Amino acid sequence: MPDLQGLYVYALLRSGVDPAALGTGIDDAPLRAVSRGAIAAVVHEHAGPPYGDDGALRSRVLQHNDVVDRLWARDRAVLPMTFDVVVTGSGAETAQDRLEAWLGSVEESAVDGLARVDGRVELRVDLALDRREAAASDPEVRALQQRIRSEQPGIARLLQKRLAGLERDAADARADRAYPELRARLARCSTELVENARATAEDGEVLVLSAALLVDEESVDDVGRELAAVQDADPALRVRFLGPWPPYSFAALRPAGSGRPPV
Repeated sequence: MPDLQGLYVYALLRSGVDPAALGTGIDDAPLRAVSRGAIAAVVHEHAGPPYGDDGALRSRVLQHNDVVDRLWARDRAVLPMTFDVVVTGSGAETAQDRLEAWLGSVEESAVDGLARVDGRVELRVDLALDRREAAASDPEVRALQQRIRSEQPGIARLLQKRLAGLERDAADARADRAYPELRARLARCSTELVENARATAEDGEVLVLSAALLVDEESVDDVGRELAAVQDADPALRVRFLGPWPPYSFAALRPAGSGRPPV
C-alpha cells in the first residue's frame, strides 16, 4: 500500500539549503527540503487535500508568503509557488517519489529560472487615468458641459448621463493612445514585464496598464524616478507602485507548462 502522505510545496531554490535554517510554515509545520540535482523544493508534510477556502484561509496564505519572504531574504534566487500546491502519492509512488521525479524533469529549466531571477525583485505598477480629468479637453465633452450649464434642471439631469458616456469614451481613447509609450517606458527599465490581464480600474478611473516588472534590485529607485516623470508629464495619470516582492509573476518555468509539480 503506497504512502499517501502529501507534500505542500512553497518554493524552488538551489540545492544545499541548510535544513536548520528553514524553520516552520503553515500551522507551524516543520519545513524540509526535497532535492534533486541542482535544485530543491521547500515543503512540509501534508495529510489530506489542499487547504481550500475555510475560515483560516487568509492566515494560511500569509504564512505561505512569510515562508517565501524568509527564503528570499536569504537568497534572491527563489522561484515561489502559489498557495495550495500539494503533491500527493499516486499508485505505487509516494509524494516524495513524484516530487523528486518532477524536479529531475524540470532541473534544467529551474536552474535557468533561478539564474533569471537571481538578484532581482518584482514590482507591481498600475497606471490609470482619472476619467474626468482625462476627458476634460475633449471637444465634445466640453461642448456638452457648456450646454448643460445653460439648460433647465430636468434636461440637464438627462444630459449628465450622456456626458458620463462621452467622458468614458474619451478617457478610453486617451488610455489606448497612451498605452504603447507607457508600456515601452516600463519595459526599458525592467528585464521582464508581465501584464496583469485580470486587473480592473478603480472607480472613476480607466486602466491604462497593470504590470509586474522584474527589476535588478539596485534599479528599484530608477523605476520610481521614471514613474515620477511619467506622472509629472500627465496630471490625469494615477500611478500605483508596489513592492519590492519575491518574483511570483516570473516563477513559471520554461518551457511553458513545466512550472507546477504533479498534484
